Amino acid sequence: MIVVVSMATLEGYEGSNGAAGHKRRFEKLTGWPVAACHHTEASPEYLERFHPRAIFITGFGQAWETFHVPDLYAVNDLLHTTEVPVYGACGGHQLIGYCFNKNLRRTKRLRNEPMRKLRPGEPDFGPVSGEWGYYVARGVQQVEIVQRDPIFKGLRGRTIRVPESHYCEVKTLPPEFELLATSPECRIEMMKHSARPIYGAQFHAEIWQEPYTHGETIMRNFFRIAGLMS
Repeated sequence: MIVVVSMATLEGYEGSNGAAGHKRRFEKLTGWPVAACHHTEASPEYLERFHPRAIFITGFGQAWETFHVPDLYAVNDLLHTTEVPVYGACGGHQLIGYCFNKNLRRTKRLRNEPMRKLRPGEPDFGPVSGEWGYYVARGVQQVEIVQRDPIFKGLRGRTIRVPESHYCEVKTLPPEFELLATSPECRIEMMKHSARPIYGAQFHAEIWQEPYTHGETIMRNFFRIAGLMS
C-alpha cells in the first residue's frame, strides 16, 4: 500500500476526491493500491491501519501563513517516528524542512521563505500566495546532482531536467540531512535523512512527460527503495 498525504486545504482535498491524480499515476506506475489522507489526520496511529510500504507528501498552493500549526502535529509526529520510506514534493519537501529544523509545538506560526526578490527587468509571474515581486521557478529546470544515491539510479551524468513550480524553498539543511541536489536559484533542491529513508525534493519528480522523464526514474527508484518495484 502507498499512502498519499495531501497538503491541500480540507476543502480542496474533499473537492478533489483525495489526491486522485497522484493515486492514478502511482497505481499505474507500481501496480500497488494507493490510499489518500489529509495531513491533519496523518498521525502514526492513523497510518498504521494502512500498513503502508511508502508515503508520499504532496505540494500545495497556499501560503505557509495560512496553516494552523497544530494541524501539522500529526504529520510531524509521523516524520519523526516512521521507518517507512517517505518522499515529500515541493511544499511537502518544505514541510520536512520545517519539521526537522523547528520544534513545531513551540512554533506559533510558519512563514513563507521565498527564494529571492526579483532583479531589475525580470518578469513578475506573481502574485504567488498573494505576494508579488518574487522570483518564481517555473517549467522544466536543470538541477545538479551533488551526491550519488540510489534515488538517482539509472540517471547518467550530474544533471537532471525536472518540472518546478515554487517561489519558496528550504533555507537551511536540517540536522541529520544530506544534500543530494542543487540549482543556481535553489540550493536545497533535494535532500535525504542520513539514517532513515526520508527524501524531500523541491522539484516535481512525480509529474513527468516525454521528453522530460528523469522524474519518472526518480519515482521508480523511490518505490524500489520501498520494496514495491523490482
